[in-house]
Parts: sequence; C-alpha cells; structure tokens
Amino acid sequence: MTLFSYEIFDAVARQGSFNKAAQQLHLTPSAISHAIAVMEEELGFALFNRGKNGVSMTSYGASLYPSIRDVLNSDEALKQSIARLNGLEKGKVKLGVFNSVCASLLPGLLKSFMTHYPQIEIEVYQGTYDDVKEWLRTGQVDVAFLSSTCREEFNLTELFREPLLCIVPQDWPEPENGVMTPALMNGQSFVVQCDATDAEMRQFLKKYKVGTERRCHVIDDQSNIAMVEAGLGISIMPQMLLRDCKAAVKIYPIEKVCIAFSCCFLFSIPDFPSRYNRLATRTPASGRILQKNSAGAPNTG
Repeated sequence: MTLFSYEIFDAVARQGSFNKAAQQLHLTPSAISHAIAVMEEELGFALFNRGKNGVSMTSYGASLYPSIRDVLNSDEALKQSIARLNGLEKGKVKLGVFNSVCASLLPGLLKSFMTHYPQIEIEVYQGTYDDVKEWLRTGQVDVAFLSSTCREEFNLTELFREPLLCIVPQDWPEPENGVMTPALMNGQSFVVQCDATDAEMRQFLKKYKVGTERRCHVIDDQSNIAMVEAGLGISIMPQMLLRDCKAAVKIYPIEKVCIAFSCCFLFSIPDFPSRYNRLATRTPASGRILQKNSAGAPNTG
C-alpha cells in the first residue's frame, strides 16, 4: 500500500463517508471507493462496513488505524523537519478540544499563535471528553485540551486552573455573604450535561456529597444556561463560560472549591502499547503550539 492509500483510509475513517472523504481529498467518490476496495483485496479482509448512513471501520480496520496514523504522523514530522532545515517554521497540527474551551478560550489563543507562526496550519476538532480521548488514543489529533479529571488515564501538563461557579435563576434567594455552599445546593434541582461533557460538576457533587434532583439533561453549555434562566434548576459551570454571560441568571462563587477546572495538553498515554503512545512534541509544529500556549495561558486561579 502507498502513503496516499493511507491518507484515503484516514479521510474515510474521519469523515465516515466516501463522499465527504472525496471532497476532502479533491477526488471522486468512485475513486475513494475503488482505492478502499483495492486495499481490502490486498489485505484480505474488509476495512469498512458500508451502510445507508455512511461507513464505519470494521474491527480489523480499527486495529490497523493507529499504525496507519503512525505512518502519516511520521511523514508529517519528516516534512516539518525538512522545512526547518530550510529555515521555515511550517507544518500541520491537529488539535482536539472540548466544547467550553472551543467556545471561550481557543479563538484568542489560535489568533495569537497564527500571528507568530503563520506557516503552521491548525486543524481543530471539537467534541466531548470521550471524543477527544479517543482521538488521542488513535492518533487522530496531535495535541488536546483536557480536564484534570482525565489525569488517571493521561499524563497531563497543566496550563491554568479555573474556579467552578454556581448559576441560579434570578428569583433565587441571596446566599449569606454572596457565596454558595454545598449545603445550600444539597437536594436542589440541577441542570446537568452528559458524563462526557460535565465531568467537573459530577466530581464536585461526589466530593461534597451533594444530593440532587436532575430534571434537565442537556448536551451543550448554552442550553445549560438557558434552562437555569427559565427556572428549571441550578447548575455548576467553569468561570470561563460565564465571564460574558448576558442571561438573566445569578452567578455565585462556591465556598471552599477544591476541584478546579484545568486545561491541559497531552504529553503521553502511560501503559499503552507503543503504537498508542502519542507525544505532543512528536512534530516540530505541535511542539510550537505547546510552547506558545504554555507561555500565554491566562492565570485565572
């Protein structure tokens, strides 16, 4: 198989569609389909399941994918090293982020980074914590923002810490000294997100043994705020999402918050086979984004 066939495999795996992969690579869908069929014939097994709603990797395809990403990452690293020898800072970095960072922190960071390194192309992939972790495991992204709640699985380099704040409806009674406590939150109706997007709140509730009545289960931060504004419950969110909040809600600090919101870059995945072990600095370009954002991360603690 050729390097280009690996690129086709990668595009189909990412897009979940021959048509979308064809658009990405500026080919025809039939050319993509033919290339995958040739790969499957050469290997002796199917790489993708075909269906009406697109394609998905077979177990064989999924087992090969990390190795294919290794080849593509090595090729990109070689190109970047050659460019550096020619006096150029260029390359491509695939960055995985979860929703709150993508909406609040990332735009400013990327604008600053691109000013300093205009020849380095950044591809941003937004998803839940589970999405980002899976992208890291398979090498679909080079660098990722993750919460410190992922520390058990990954070795992380902390950039900064964010306090968690409590948001309540406008008619909520004022807490003493304007500070919310776990005792005041105990037994209240909460607006929550799924486990994959709301790890900080769930860790806080567990740590302080706060019992909740959960009536609203949403999947994004704006819906979370809107539900609280409508009086359907209270919630806990990182400060970065509430700095420019214009909704009709009240926002209070939480007494003795020990669980802070931490954004981190992945360095490596311990105890994984070598083909899964990803280093953020494995290419010159990803090393640059790590250096830039470690130096420029806000001090919000």
